[in-house]
Amino acid sequence: MSTDPCDGCGAEVRIGGGIGDFWTLSPGTTGGMTLELDDDSEHFLCFDCVDALPDYPTAEDVAALERSAGDGDGG
Repeated sequence: MSTDPCDGCGAEVRIGGGIGDFWTLSPGTTGGMTLELDDDSEHFLCFDCVDALPDYPTAEDVAALERSAGDGDGG
């Protein structure tokens, strides 16, 4: 199992697949996804942060997620 930090809230997000899951009998799923936004920015976000984004998000919206997580209100 490997993890990557969410670009929104900073939480460590599980990445499913790979050699780490090959040897386990309880494979898991990935807890997030990489989004390429219309402003040509790319962000790896957990599913909670993806759900918190507005329709047609920009990098500024992802930065707003970071501020919300820092306030204890998000992510």
